[in-house]
Amino acid sequence: MKFTDGYWMLREGVSAAYPVEVLDVSPGPGSLEIHAPTQPIRHRGDLLKGPVMTVRAHAPMPDVIGVTLTHFDGEKERDPHFTVAERPEFAPQVSYDDEHALLTSGALTLRVARSGPWHLDFLTGGRPLTGSGGKGMGIMRDAGGGHYLREQLGLGVGTSVFGLGERFGPLVRNGQVVDMWNADGGTATEQAYKNVPFYLTDAGYGVFVDHPGRVSFEVGSESVSRVQFSVEGQRLTYYMIYGPTPKEILRKYTALTGRPALPPAWSFGLWLSTSFTTSYDEQTVSSFIDGMRERDLPLSVFHFDCFWMREFNWCDFEWDPRVFPDPEGMLARLKERGLRICVWINPYIAQRSPLFAEGRALGHLLRKPDGSVWQWDLWQPGMALVDFTSPTAREWYAAKLEALLGMGVDCFKTDFGERVPVDVAYADGSDPERMHNYYTYLYNRTVFDVLAKHRGEGEAVVFARSATAGSQQFPVHWGGDCESTYEAMAESLRGGLSLGMSGFGYWSHDIGGFEGTPDPALFKRWIAFGLLSSHSRLHGSSSYRVPWLFDEEAVDVLRLFTKLKMGLMPYLSAAARTAHTEGLPMMRAMVLEFPDDPACAHLERQYMLGPDLLVAPVFSDAGDVAYYVPEGTWTHFLTGESVTGPRWVRERHGFLSVPLLVRPGAVIPVGAVDDRPDYAYADGVTLRVFAPEPGSQVTVPVGETTFTVAREGDTLRASAGDPSAPWSVECGGRTARAEAGSGFLTLELDV
Repeated sequence: MKFTDGYWMLREGVSAAYPVEVLDVSPGPGSLEIHAPTQPIRHRGDLLKGPVMTVRAHAPMPDVIGVTLTHFDGEKERDPHFTVAERPEFAPQVSYDDEHALLTSGALTLRVARSGPWHLDFLTGGRPLTGSGGKGMGIMRDAGGGHYLREQLGLGVGTSVFGLGERFGPLVRNGQVVDMWNADGGTATEQAYKNVPFYLTDAGYGVFVDHPGRVSFEVGSESVSRVQFSVEGQRLTYYMIYGPTPKEILRKYTALTGRPALPPAWSFGLWLSTSFTTSYDEQTVSSFIDGMRERDLPLSVFHFDCFWMREFNWCDFEWDPRVFPDPEGMLARLKERGLRICVWINPYIAQRSPLFAEGRALGHLLRKPDGSVWQWDLWQPGMALVDFTSPTAREWYAAKLEALLGMGVDCFKTDFGERVPVDVAYADGSDPERMHNYYTYLYNRTVFDVLAKHRGEGEAVVFARSATAGSQQFPVHWGGDCESTYEAMAESLRGGLSLGMSGFGYWSHDIGGFEGTPDPALFKRWIAFGLLSSHSRLHGSSSYRVPWLFDEEAVDVLRLFTKLKMGLMPYLSAAARTAHTEGLPMMRAMVLEFPDDPACAHLERQYMLGPDLLVAPVFSDAGDVAYYVPEGTWTHFLTGESVTGPRWVRERHGFLSVPLLVRPGAVIPVGAVDDRPDYAYADGVTLRVFAPEPGSQVTVPVGETTFTVAREGDTLRASAGDPSAPWSVECGGRTARAEAGSGFLTLELDV
């Protein structure tokens, strides 16, 4: 939200009060409380008027400092709130002298000037990271009577800003206006399904604004040298998070707001959907599955989209008896084929659904302030929303899902959750504006918890569209409704990389695009991108996505890249575990891995899959692609050819190829199985070693086993922590094999 009219003036009807100096500082146990008047205190008469900004600072954990700005402290506390972790045993240092008051948390220090003009700085090692100076922090009022608190933090020369959720525009946020307000807007606009009030910079710090409702960000847009954020109300809290690297910032941010759960191994296989409005029954489903098996196309999950339920009954969680007369038998038959089953759900209850009358009678549906059920006709006629702030409503909703789990369903696609009204009254008294974005957290947590309870902690997985801060704990998430175009494929990738920079570990998208039907060339290019993503799903709107409906080459492309992903599962499994334990995404923007390479900041058409594989999807029929290679000698995983960076590379690829490069010195474990994602990764694994430097040593986790590969002169020496199965090492076209029980092997290099 913009308040100013250029540098000198305020917009018509806007008034502002900015801290100008410090009146006093009250140090507490690990905290500071600062009173900052908005006019100079020249004599006692100036003490009789306000406003005065109260600034409180505390540190929940090392390298993190929270700052709360307050105007009127008597405002009623409004729910909901994000859950923010704190370490009670951690004690930050407080110090102050005649010039400054300081709060130090690990390597991060907040310093506020006690004399002279107002200035609040964040430092590390005496070096400034960013700060709030004159006319930065402010109490703002608009012409309509709205009361806002605003903060502006300095944006250094050359600093790039990332994150703020899954956003489909340019990856670097500088110059953008970004409002935190979940919307069902597709992937082609500034709207987003997943708004996360956290941004990350390549200057050593990130900022999390602890407000679940609408937060308005002006990223170098209202003031080009500052990042501005504002909320309506009397209180604003934000956390400064020191890295110094982007990876460390994400580790600390996810320690603050929650780390992603680890999805089950089977979820990394290929998902096939009925698609949305297509006609299908058990015979159709069986024909798809038979066709995949006949063509040697590994399939792990089959997904039933909306019309598994009867029209106008979404959601009643009952199979449409006209097309699925024997759902339990059908699910048993599908599971006999080794498939997992996913079904589509949402949090909306149509008026025709029997659950509408039941939910209304029990008080489980969201109500208007006058007590009547909130309804509208968008999406489903007369639909209402489940009020997930009510524990009994959550239990009621969960019980419907438990019945499906009892039938044999394994997971749920948790669609929607963005179209949440504000003219309502929640059961727990939550503020509707703050609940708009937070609703999706309660919705997806309810579903995820049901799965964890009945399938086990390691087996729970959803396929969610909407999210906010903290939702990364309930994976996985997909990019929403995109068109079947190369432009939409590129905007989807930007969205996924942005979400990864916002603390989310796993991400997917609709292979081929959702709206429309892709032509065969686009479909084949998207397959390569989709199978080199965290999770991979064939899904569309009004047309099927089985490859033989496009052309026979599409079958070959899908087979190649599905089997490639299955073989890479030992590597991908380790990257997934890192997302779970450290909060680092599987699909990583290049700047996350190479923050010191200035060329990487704006790269948004390529990414790192895990720490060691560079992927550059092809966005053209002809196969022309340009991508950037960082420093070192990289190797094409599919061909063995090498390319030395740093430089830009231009290539042309057929449909059975894609730029997939291995980082210099990496060891990529390749499994012996290529028809399923869940297997014993260490059994028969091949450790492919790429351009090892003399004296280098790499430790590689593979399942429950750890391998170590070291280069000594012209020899590779490898050891296995648990040599219970055969394994091998490959480098430069040479291979050495170890039998079961052999914990060591050597390989002479051809140098």
